[in-house]
Amino acid sequence: MKHKLKFADHILAEIRKENLYRQLRYGKVHGPFITFNSKSLVNFCSNDYLGLSGVVPQSQLQSSSRLVSGNDVSFKKLEGTLAKHKSQESSLIFPTGYMANLGTISALTQKGDIILSDELNHASIIEACRLGTAKTVIYKHNNAEDLEKKLRKHDGARKFIITEGIFSMDGDFAALGQISEISGKHGAILVLDDAHGDFTVGPDGRGSASHFGVEKKIDVYTSSLSKGLGAFGGYVASDDSVIQLCINRARSFIYTSALPSFLVDLALNRIGQDREKRQKKLQQNVSMLSCGLERIGYQINSETHIIPIIIGNEKTALEFGRYLYDNGIFAQPIRYPTVAKNSARIRVSVTAWLTKTQIQTALRVFEKAGKKFGIL
Repeated sequence: MKHKLKFADHILAEIRKENLYRQLRYGKVHGPFITFNSKSLVNFCSNDYLGLSGVVPQSQLQSSSRLVSGNDVSFKKLEGTLAKHKSQESSLIFPTGYMANLGTISALTQKGDIILSDELNHASIIEACRLGTAKTVIYKHNNAEDLEKKLRKHDGARKFIITEGIFSMDGDFAALGQISEISGKHGAILVLDDAHGDFTVGPDGRGSASHFGVEKKIDVYTSSLSKGLGAFGGYVASDDSVIQLCINRARSFIYTSALPSFLVDLALNRIGQDREKRQKKLQQNVSMLSCGLERIGYQINSETHIIPIIIGNEKTALEFGRYLYDNGIFAQPIRYPTVAKNSARIRVSVTAWLTKTQIQTALRVFEKAGKKFGIL
């Protein structure tokens, strides 16, 4: 009966032909390094932006669905802390940020509603929009004029605007000042996925909206505990009624196991750690690497800790990434369908782990690579 699955081989062959084939690479992360088969490289692929990972939990308790028997009291403390962190009434923890988007967006929207989603939003937002019965309208990336034009076409319907705070593949901020103003003008519900901005930008790490001074104009936050906080899990923060609705309707919350309690405790501990000092170090490293790359000749359009180096051709991006790997730098090539065809890139993630010497070494390698592959 295995012949029924041969179609997979043909599809994989086409993927290889287009230089889009992906393989899992098994490595061990330790601080600013990652090791593959005894080869140690400086890690420029981490989401541990503030360099907070490294604490080994003492207990590893498992639990069931929180609506059955997994609702440990530690959740209440963390959710209260997260709600306060986002200046909201309540919050709800999900096993991952992806599941927070799936559950929240599909729970809140219904038939007859209109969702306006940025064209570069994360896959979890795209999937959440597909799960629901609302109509989804895509607006041009960070284009306030296009957003407002499309909002006007749907007067009378309940409208949701959904955007990331920092876009995961381009590293640019959402134009939250304009977007929040448009949202208020048209009575739209503004949902902000702040996975990459939370705990890393804004006063006291309160995120992208706080960075722009518009945190009170956000209706619903979704975010991650595994990026800036270096823990694990995701959450939504909003009015208490929204949270209750998620508890009752978010399938990715209802039908899954709760986070183990040690991960809840880990997140609580991380929120209380010296994040201000680490934020400052992160920003120093971002500035050092960005300015260095621009000085070399790269065009950098990011102001954040996510710095894409646009290569274009998928095969060239693979070769570029391999050259970096061979020279002690780990930064992954990102290709279609994660980004558009012929816009392949090296996605550089800056962390507070990195030292001045490591960044300087990386810049030398990036300069050589850029010249070798005709990018510079």
